[in-house]
Amino acid sequence: MAAASDLAFDHAFDPWDADFVADPYPAYAELRARGRVRYFEPTNQWLVPHHADVSALLRDRRLGRTYQHRFTHEDFGRTAPAAEHEPFHTLNDHGMLDLEPPDHTRIRRLVSKAFTPRTVEQLKPYVEESAGELVTGLVEAGGGDLLTDVAEPLPVAVIAEMLGIPESDRAQLRPWSADICGMYELSPSEETAKRAVRASVEFSEYLRELIAHRREQPGEDLISGLIAAHDEGDRLTEQEMISTCVLLLNAGHEATVNATVNGWWALFRNPDQLAALRADHSLVPAAVEELMRYDTPLQLFERWVLDDIEIDGTTVPRGAEIAMLFGSANHDPAVFTAPDKLDLTRKENPHISFSAGIHYCIGAPLTRIELAASMRALLEKAPTLTLAAEPTRKPNFVIRGLEGLSVEVG
Repeated sequence: MAAASDLAFDHAFDPWDADFVADPYPAYAELRARGRVRYFEPTNQWLVPHHADVSALLRDRRLGRTYQHRFTHEDFGRTAPAAEHEPFHTLNDHGMLDLEPPDHTRIRRLVSKAFTPRTVEQLKPYVEESAGELVTGLVEAGGGDLLTDVAEPLPVAVIAEMLGIPESDRAQLRPWSADICGMYELSPSEETAKRAVRASVEFSEYLRELIAHRREQPGEDLISGLIAAHDEGDRLTEQEMISTCVLLLNAGHEATVNATVNGWWALFRNPDQLAALRADHSLVPAAVEELMRYDTPLQLFERWVLDDIEIDGTTVPRGAEIAMLFGSANHDPAVFTAPDKLDLTRKENPHISFSAGIHYCIGAPLTRIELAASMRALLEKAPTLTLAAEPTRKPNFVIRGLEGLSVEVG
């Protein structure tokens, strides 16, 4: 049986190094070659890089997104979060992504009613119309920043429409979300924590007022639906309702925004694939899946070990934290032929960009519709779209994206 000291940190994996963040995939190949699990001392986590292990562990109930349904911080050998960070943790810890059954089951059951195939399909015309309008604006301007002009406003508008957030208030949503999501990086700075706390307080106060207004004047939106379900006996505390709305916004648009710009940056770097897509728009659904795999927007997902587990002869003890490397799993040659090649005609593509198990992304069908809608609009309305300047990669590792993507329309 291997011990942590036998699996010491090696410099192949360095999430704070700019070169690694720019292209982590060669380092992932080294990690996979060195075994199925490795201890990473700087963050006190166990790295899991192989697709089969990541896929299995996402479904393993010996792991959890939280441990507080079974243990105190002291029982688990962990230190409670700093008191000054409490607003962020209150907001985060009451969302279903960071809950385990039975609370997770209860909340997901209610929210899933808004994400049935029929409901999502009904949103398709709104998504396509919105994507078309955004791309038309980009074309009329002769180009711009694909991030701010198309990738960001589309999913924010869709989620805001579902929640019933007035158009006049929507400009606040993306900055709040970006500040909150900064806390999901490895070892966030104190300044990052301060921004996340401030955003958590402001966003929570805004939603508290909106929920009160919807109680008085209900509509056809998701917030009104959650209030009605609560009144009918499916209990949701106000904090759970607020946390759910924030989670839907954060998870609902972060993946779409980053998948859009990561995807188009990948297409520009692979002109043969872009040419094939322009020649055959029927490739769009497969292209969405392949681009999500090729440059994964969420590179790492964490789980707490609730009961000892064994991976390839190594015991990972209760109280440890597992870091599942989605980006590595999506480039595992045991599953994907020529994994480092962008192939929009790839037939078998069991990527795990949307996670798996009980925490599988509830908004995955909507994300696919949004990505396909913006891609089709760009292919049809901007068939000569070209890169105007080399983009800058965001310094973040966990949530992988670009600072912007400057494009021109010839």
